[in-house]
Order: sequence, then C-alpha cells, then structure tokens
Amino acid sequence: MRLALVMMGGGARAAYQAGALRALAELAAQADPARRAMPFTVICGTSAGAINATSIASHADQFLTGAQRLVDVWAHLSADQVYRTDWPGIAAAGARWLGALAFGWATFGIAAPRTPRTLFDNAPLAHFLARTLDFRRIEQMLDRRVLHALAVTALSYSSGRHLTFYQASEPIRAWRRAQRTARMVELTPAHLLASAAIPYVFPAVRLELDGRHEYFGDGSIRQIAPLSPAIHFGAERIVVIGASASAPEVAASATRPDADLNAYPTLAQVGQQVLASVFFDAIGADIERIEHVNRMVEHLPHTIEPESGWRHIDVLAIGPSERIELIAARHLRQLPRSVRMMLGAMGGNRASGAAFASYLLFERAFTEELIELGYRDTQAKSEVLLMWLKTLSDSRAGAAPERPLVPRN
Repeated sequence: MRLALVMMGGGARAAYQAGALRALAELAAQADPARRAMPFTVICGTSAGAINATSIASHADQFLTGAQRLVDVWAHLSADQVYRTDWPGIAAAGARWLGALAFGWATFGIAAPRTPRTLFDNAPLAHFLARTLDFRRIEQMLDRRVLHALAVTALSYSSGRHLTFYQASEPIRAWRRAQRTARMVELTPAHLLASAAIPYVFPAVRLELDGRHEYFGDGSIRQIAPLSPAIHFGAERIVVIGASASAPEVAASATRPDADLNAYPTLAQVGQQVLASVFFDAIGADIERIEHVNRMVEHLPHTIEPESGWRHIDVLAIGPSERIELIAARHLRQLPRSVRMMLGAMGGNRASGAAFASYLLFERAFTEELIELGYRDTQAKSEVLLMWLKTLSDSRAGAAPERPLVPRN
C-alpha cells in the first residue's frame, strides 16, 4: 500500500500545512511507535506547498523531527525573509509598475521592457531556501527507499505547458496529457521558486527544459488535476492538505458590516478572487472526479478492472475549519509599514482586502495561529487517519528493512 501526501499552495496561508504535518507525525508515531520514518512515500507539492513538501521529504527518515522543524521555520518567519520590504525595494517595484502603465506605449515595437515587473522582489526567499533546505538528503531518502517520489509543479509562461518536476527512487514512466507533462530532474531551489511564483506578485523563474530555457510561474495556475502526479506514482490513498475552505471567500460585509456592497471593487478584492481561483478551485473538482471514478470502479467486474487502467483511490482532504481571511484581518498591522502602504493603494489594508493580504502575511502572529488551526483540524480527523496508518503498518510487517544511510561521495 502506497500512501501519498499532496500539499496545495497559498503563500503565507501554507503555514496551516506545518501544523497539519505535526499532527500527522504524532498520529503516525501513535499508530506505529517503532517506526520513525514517514508513512507517506509519495510527496507532491505546488507553490508554497512545494516548499513544505521538499522540507518534509528531506526528513522522511525522521517524520516527527522534520515536522517540528517545519513548524519552527513557519513560526519564526517574517515577510522580509520572503520578499523585499525595505523602502527602496518597495519603491523600485512601484516605479516599475507606474513606468509600465505610464510609458509602456513608448517601448512598443522598440525594445522589450525589462523584467521583472511584479509587485514584490522575492530574492530573500531564494537565499532563505538555499540556507534552510538540504537537497542532498532528498536523494539519500530516495536511495534508502523511505521515499518513493517527490514532485513539484510549475507552469511555463513561455509554452503554456504545465510541468511536474520529480525525483524518484526508481525510473518512473513520465506521463503526458493535454498541456500536462512530467520530467525527472534533480530538484533545486529554482524549481521551488518557480512553483511558488504567484502571478504578478513574484517574478517568473528561468528553467531549462528539453535543451532550451523557459520562464515558469506558480504551479497552481491551470492545474486542472492536482492529484494526478500522486496517482501516477502509484498512490492508493492520498491525504490532501489545502490552505482554504471549499466555500468562497467571504464578502466585504462579513468583515465590515458598514461596507458598501455597491462600491466598485478594489484591486485587492479582485486579486483575492483571482488567487482563490488559482489556488483552490481545482482541488475540489479533482476530488469529485476521483469519487466519480471510484463509484464506476465499484461496478466494474473484477476481471475487467485491472485492464481498464482505473483503480479505487481513497482521498482525505484536510482544510481550515475557520476562515483564513478573517484571521488575516486581525493581523494586518503586523505587516511592515512599506507593504501596508503598497497594499493600501490597492485597497488591501482594509478588512475587505484582507484575503488578498493573507497571501503575503508572512508574520509570526498570523502563521502561528494557522499552525495551531492546522494541528487541530488534522487531529479532528484522527479516527480515519489512524485507521489508514495502522493498516499501512500491518501491510509493512513482512516487508524488507530500510536500506542504511550511506554517505555519498
């Protein structure tokens, strides 16, 4: 039995996943006290979820240790570790946008405008990932067979293809679907930066693909089948940790009773709905498709089922039981003043724009509250999770021992 873990994106909202992982690690230890390795041998992540996926996969041999380390990282994070919050950095980004709007016509047909033209410069995140993540341990975990596959996704702005970049313990036949394909690579911080490059917020990342370079952005864009990589890697049960509830983001009136619903929406309000569509709409639809296939498989004769290419996949979704945008509204003042001013110009410093600001709220008070929420929500599903984990433990009773960790030259 192969158990998979899929983590979605959401910027700062992905702190929720750290709390969920800590609860999962504790439940795994409860189900099989003698085993320290992670029960999830297939790990898939998108956007900020790709960073969490890589972090936890690098500690596949010590699940509880890796989960606690990820909690500590999110609990001590600040916005300036993810993007430039200093006044020169903010002013430069603002000037680029104003210049593009005011003088972009002058460069038409003369020269391509210089990049990046995004709201924020996430150069600090590149340095943070290089310091924090140990990519050498990914290969070690794969060699020891405590990890079967790690995958992150990104969208090529250049070609429009949706790519799954993965490392695996053994050759896995790459798949190709309409505008979706996979490549076996050695994952690097650049792949994570590309997967987490929120459109218009963070700059695209240049990656090599098939002998040429293309620019990649957030893997949540056009991700019509978020669970597909886990299924291709042979997962039979999938735990999905999202960063948003299935219901739509609340209206302005829910956070401000005096809000004027007839007023024209601010850029932040429009942005919040765009990002919600990018990050969260696809996962619900994909789970519904799997449930539909499961019902069809149940009615197939057993002699036909293996030949059909279909199989039953159990999916357990873990999502926030509280509205993240309402939590964010309580912590907007924690953002650096320079960021608040930029968001204020977009209408994002008001409660009605809190949902948009929540993607950028990499501040301790907010992330700690999300960590605790993720922990509680996962514990609330402990009955099903313990059943899955104990079944997995029983199936491993006669399996071969893990390979010892051998230093690589």
